[in-house]
Amino acid sequence: MPLLKSLSVLIALLPAALAAADQPTRSPHTNYILRCAGCHGFEGLGTTEGDIPAFPDSVGYIAGTELGRTYMMHVPGVVGSSLNDREIAEVMNYVLDVWGETESGAPAVPFTEDEVTRRRAEPVPDVVAYRRLVVDELAAMGVTVADYPWP
Repeated sequence: MPLLKSLSVLIALLPAALAAADQPTRSPHTNYILRCAGCHGFEGLGTTEGDIPAFPDSVGYIAGTELGRTYMMHVPGVVGSSLNDREIAEVMNYVLDVWGETESGAPAVPFTEDEVTRRRAEPVPDVVAYRRLVVDELAAMGVTVADYPWP
């Protein structure tokens, strides 16, 4: 009887295991399109109507601070993306490669899977308030980033 029970459990799990095995590995660009472009657009410009900030002239500065890097791991699109931490790091690095340029021209520090795991575990109960902290920190450094119209 235990053998039959084990077999029935394996048979029940088989469709899910096969479905997971069938999932192709997607490129960071593809994951950006599937998970981020709906809000930020294909050009990373966000939308005024949707209150989504633009990436150019902002995301590189945000990723240049500790607060900003943590903030990026808690934006709604990252939290709800269904990507694993490695894939999130890859998409964030894609975003930084495409739109992360700052005045200094120095490339942004890339995210690692371990950093994503660590920063996602940090509590950020109110991402809007946390973004205000990031913007205030950058403003104190003389950096202005894209508007974020949420109260």
